[in-house]
Amino acid sequence: MRRQESERHPRRWFASIANKASQAAGRASAFILACAVIVIWAVTGPLFRFSDTWQLVINTGTTIVTFLMVFLIQNSQNRDSAAIQVKLDELIRTGSVQNSFVGIEHLSADELEELRALCEERARVVAAGRRGSGRCGPARSRDAADG
Repeated sequence: MRRQESERHPRRWFASIANKASQAAGRASAFILACAVIVIWAVTGPLFRFSDTWQLVINTGTTIVTFLMVFLIQNSQNRDSAAIQVKLDELIRTGSVQNSFVGIEHLSADELEELRALCEERARVVAAGRRGSGRCGPARSRDAADG
């Protein structure tokens, strides 16, 4: 039991930091701060005679920030995707749709493409049936359904 708690602690720690950092990075004030740093750096160019060290400062700083942001963005996207997938799976499970769609995110790209084509064909059949039966609903042409 102790081992599980110690393994989860770094994950919780990273998740907490990543969440706070991504929230902070997504604010307008963070963008303004980044712009201000670049303006200050550019303005100090003549003071440092546009030296190699002056250029290295901005290159190193932006490289480090970019490197760290890649991990924050990936973490945020992974959490968002997992949460959306759980929500969709729950809607599928409790709804009147096919439960066979739960977990399709694990299929290959080709299998997903086949499934998408099958679903589009089913949608066309349903839409054609609705138009033929006089039911209310948006009437879409075959070309609009393909788009």
